[in-house]
Amino acid sequence: GETTDFELLKHQLSDPDIKDAQIINWLHEFRASVAYLTKELEQLVSILLKLPWLRRSREVVEEYLGFLGNLVSAQTVHLRPCLRMIVSQFVPPRITIREDDVDISDSDDDDESLSENFNTCHRALQTVARYVPSTPQFLMPILVENFPFINKSERTLECYVHNLLRVTVYLPTLRLQILELIIEKLLKLDVSTPQQDIEDAEETANNSDSEEKSTEEGLFDMEEDEERKGNKVVSSSSERMAHPLAERLDILMTILFSYIKDVCHVDGKLDISNTKDLYRDLVSVFDKLILPTHASCHVQYFMFYICSFKLGLAEAFLDHLWKKLHDPNNPSVIRQTAGSYIGSFLARAKFIPVVTVKACLDLLVNWMHKYIDNQDTGANAYCDVALHGPFYSTCQAVFYTLIFRHKQLLDGNLRKGLSYLQSLNFERIVMCQLNPLKICIPSVVNLFAAITRKYQLVFCYTIIERNNRQFIPVVRSGTGGDLVQTCTNPLDSFFPFDPYMLKR
Repeated sequence: GETTDFELLKHQLSDPDIKDAQIINWLHEFRASVAYLTKELEQLVSILLKLPWLRRSREVVEEYLGFLGNLVSAQTVHLRPCLRMIVSQFVPPRITIREDDVDISDSDDDDESLSENFNTCHRALQTVARYVPSTPQFLMPILVENFPFINKSERTLECYVHNLLRVTVYLPTLRLQILELIIEKLLKLDVSTPQQDIEDAEETANNSDSEEKSTEEGLFDMEEDEERKGNKVVSSSSERMAHPLAERLDILMTILFSYIKDVCHVDGKLDISNTKDLYRDLVSVFDKLILPTHASCHVQYFMFYICSFKLGLAEAFLDHLWKKLHDPNNPSVIRQTAGSYIGSFLARAKFIPVVTVKACLDLLVNWMHKYIDNQDTGANAYCDVALHGPFYSTCQAVFYTLIFRHKQLLDGNLRKGLSYLQSLNFERIVMCQLNPLKICIPSVVNLFAAITRKYQLVFCYTIIERNNRQFIPVVRSGTGGDLVQTCTNPLDSFFPFDPYMLKR
């Protein structure tokens, strides 16, 4: 008869019309007998974990939380299923409306009690972690597995990322791994949406808006695109991105920025200790994920944002990048990317004062002169980006910084400013055998040439013309023996802190 009773019990617990009082009675019974809920009864435990407890009365919720605590402390064999059940509630439930066996609507349940349900989920997770100290190591793989695909609804992604970040508050040992997970997903979104695609989508949306002020869904009023500099995070429901992946990225980046702001500020004041700790975690993620990724446009702004809180952080970040750049043990491509970041950061971060810009220029230019000293007499003293990539990247960083900052460098006392720029001895850099003007991208070279001519620092045009006459495409042998033309410039236009395209 036991089997029949067991089947009856399973049937009762699986009944969607089960009453709150019945659930409470059963949970009460099971709490008293968790010692018997061994691995052999995992089928029963599985049914208990499927109970729709979150959408029940407060009494059911409290009884269920008590049951979870008793269960995992007595039978750690059920820890993973319990964690899976909790994490599965980190996204809004789906509502499917069927008509004649066809799903006519499949959308997120935007239930008003959603935020309360999320609070309860976090209480459940904290309860489990209190009873089982090893919870974090079992939880992390489950958080990775459950991360929604990037083509899921914006709301689903938004809720999941928001809930992941909430976990870091009470399980701080997981913060670095959770930030890594989120930023890795953001990077995938970012590289899937090139800037050109975002611009095209915005333009198309703007055009269709102006032609007919249509209110159809999918056509949103687009505001004029402003340069976003990362140190101002704004959010408005009307500011949707036309590109669907860019819209998801925009929402998730806004959540990440808010999180950074909240962690670093206590009662509206910057908390130095919290900020330094978070900065260390973010730099670690930056090194692991961002530096090796070419062509990300937006995700790297989390570093720009945290550095905007305090000059000391911006200086620490520049110092960190400088160490990457001039360490010969780092792969050449990482050194070059570090150079791009230094140039772009110095050029674009308005919160970095001129005194810091000068200190960095001194460091970079001195290194360049030493590099020229070592190379100009050697066998490798010729123009070759494969041999001298980090050098060219540094040149481009310096030229780019000068383009954006020369007015501030000359501001106040023109004679003193000019004397400083002359002391950098650009003429020697431009004239050296390594010929940086040939490798750096033309837009940077032309602007640098115009500025240096205006202030009579160096006359670049003779060299530019000679380079143009000598410009021969690099030809390498393809796999089939065919000759393949390749671009001569692997330094292509990667300026990681170029204007931020996302609207929020």
